[in-house]
Amino acid sequence: MHGMILAEMQRFVDAKFGPQLWRGLLGDSGLGLQSYEVNQSYSDQHVARIVAAAARQTGLSRDAILESFGEFIAPHLLAMYPSLVKAEWKTLDVVEHTEDVIHAVVRSQHPDADPPYLRVHRTGDAEIVIFYDSPRKLCFIAKGIVKGLADHFGETVGVVERRCMLTGAPDCTLVLSADG
Repeated sequence: MHGMILAEMQRFVDAKFGPQLWRGLLGDSGLGLQSYEVNQSYSDQHVARIVAAAARQTGLSRDAILESFGEFIAPHLLAMYPSLVKAEWKTLDVVEHTEDVIHAVVRSQHPDADPPYLRVHRTGDAEIVIFYDSPRKLCFIAKGIVKGLADHFGETVGVVERRCMLTGAPDCTLVLSADG
């Protein structure tokens, strides 16, 4: 897992629950007083253990935490690559071009980052279908990112999950529909 994601997770926990919870999560997950460098890579187990600890300590489900985290980081992800996002793009456009524009740059600049692979098909002016594939199976982050992007752009975007890797499907298939 790229350190940027873990650093953003700390920012999320601090903003949503307070900095004292972050220290508690690290202790509860057995990670000690770990600090995460944005340009380093860490075992995927760090996220899994932190999220499991957060679920225990907050009473929220793993999926709810991951989705809320995705929603939180969406504007930060846009801010990281402003030159890659065209001014006229809205939520569906950003998602449609994430793989060929943003993930291509991420993979080039940070070979250890390993973002999920997205196949996106535009089925109409206001609808796209995403096929999300990642061995991490963190599709709830992707759903949250869509919600965060829609909020950022002042849009309403519906997300319908047709199938999910967490239930044995080969990928997560999401249909996004924008009102407007």
